Amino acid sequence: MELKVWVEGVLRVVCGLSLSTSCQDVVITLAQAIGQTGRYTLTMKYRGNDRILAADDCPLLQLAQLGPLAAEVQFVLQRTGPSLSEDSHEVLPERRASRLW
Repeated sequence: MELKVWVEGVLRVVCGLSLSTSCQDVVITLAQAIGQTGRYTLTMKYRGNDRILAADDCPLLQLAQLGPLAAEVQFVLQRTGPSLSEDSHEVLPERRASRLW
């Protein structure tokens, strides 16, 4: 299967995906294809709403769940910052355990 993703204003097609292909797999493939390092998100745009997909979300599964409305969805790759190797002076915030009540 394939997924169409807008990257820097250019429509790209990622082929060879399955329903279990993760968002992280798609992002890595696209970043390598454009020869860019950094941190990226894959955003799903649908009817005026933007949703940033989590690394383990499966974009094709998301489309399958929408059925015929999937034709209205656009995926956009957005660079959110440099990779850790590009910005070695960056201090990462401390991760804290969260509890769900």
